[in-house]
This record gives sequence, structure tokens and C-alpha cells, in this order.
Amino acid sequence: MAVKVLIKRRFQEGKAMEVFALLNRIRVEAMNQTGYLTGETLFGYEDPQKILIISMWQSADDWFKWKEDPIRRANETKLEGYLTQPTEYEVYVLGAHPQRK
Repeated sequence: MAVKVLIKRRFQEGKAMEVFALLNRIRVEAMNQTGYLTGETLFGYEDPQKILIISMWQSADDWFKWKEDPIRRANETKLEGYLTQPTEYEVYVLGAHPQRK
């Protein structure tokens, strides 16, 4: 069952170039992962340091596998140096109410 993953971050001011480079690197790597369908990046209208990334995956398992991938984790560690607060993750199931195992 397809899922959408919301990733919420808030970055330090003046670090846009570094952050965009890392986000693009993560996106390119994600596109090569099994189950990745699409993704988009949104910036806060009133607070451009707030970034919301929405990605769509064929299954939650595909997302969780990518979330723990060593390449992704290495880039996430680099991103953490630019955060003003911890990253928040939310996973939503598309369609019918999910039946958990």
C-alpha cells in the first residue's frame, strides 16, 4: 500500500546553499531506491527556514528501508549540523485505513 512521508526540518539562517546541496544529494539517491515514486520540497511562506519534504513510496517497508540506508544516514548526519531543532517524520497511508500487522 502506497505511503506518503512528511519530513519536517528547520534550518539555520544563511545556510541555504549547503542545505540545498545535501537535500538534492539525498533526493537523487532516493530516486534510485526500490519503491520510490516521487518527492517534493516545500518552504515555509512565513518562515523560509522551515522545509517540508513530501515523498511517496510504494510501501512503508520501502520507506523504512531507505530511512535506515547507510548512504542516507550519512547525509542526514551532515544535515543535522544545520538544524535548529530535530527532524520530524510522519508516515501516512494512501487510501483505505491501514491494517497494521
